[in-house]
Amino acid sequence: MQPFSVVSLQTGMTENKANIYQQGCVLLIDKPLRWTSFDVVRKVRNLVKAKTGHAGTLDPLASGLLILCTGRFTRKISEYQKQEKEYTATFILGAVTPTYDLESAPEKFSSIETLSEDQLRETALQFTGPQMQVPPAHSAIKRQGKPLYELARKGVDVQPDPRPIEIFEFEVTGIRLPEVDVRVVCSTGTYIRSLAHDFGQALGCGAYLSALCRTRIGTFTLHDAISVEQLAEKYAKEKEAQKG
Repeated sequence: MQPFSVVSLQTGMTENKANIYQQGCVLLIDKPLRWTSFDVVRKVRNLVKAKTGHAGTLDPLASGLLILCTGRFTRKISEYQKQEKEYTATFILGAVTPTYDLESAPEKFSSIETLSEDQLRETALQFTGPQMQVPPAHSAIKRQGKPLYELARKGVDVQPDPRPIEIFEFEVTGIRLPEVDVRVVCSTGTYIRSLAHDFGQALGCGAYLSALCRTRIGTFTLHDAISVEQLAEKYAKEKEAQKG
């Protein structure tokens, strides 16, 4: 089903109604680094004074496309969550971290001197297709009502169950060892942090995620997204126009 309204700088409002946010619309937001997905939801909900939810979490250290649904379109969140995702990311080879990203310190350093470009590209191809992926222990997946990251931070030995995912495309787009840039198209539920970790394990040197940006969800792209600040400016202008 097509969204009632998509708000972006390019398309603007498709319906000129005072309570469009309360009625229901889809907002394409460019989530900044260090913000949680709920930070964005809370900010937008307080701004537009409407029920608001997001269609797919982004970690605080990730940026990019976050779909928000307001009003009656919150009932469509699961439909957007199921759509395939596209990411650009940077992996650091030659070490691992407990969180699989930069939220924890690198350890278990290994040599990467013998790695070749062909080896990196061939290894990436091995990860395409349906597979079972083990999520990070430091994740928001809940066990007995508590997020796994809370248990992991307390030193509890957390071993998440493997989950079925599919990697449709896994392309190495840049090599500046120890950094490797990649583009990934995948099913919902895929952890790019886990992919980085598994990629490093397959290479025999370890790896962790250092940068992540979600560029697409289904047919929605980051190109059409706006920042929370731009949405606030847009909303203020709309309110002023209504007064006039």
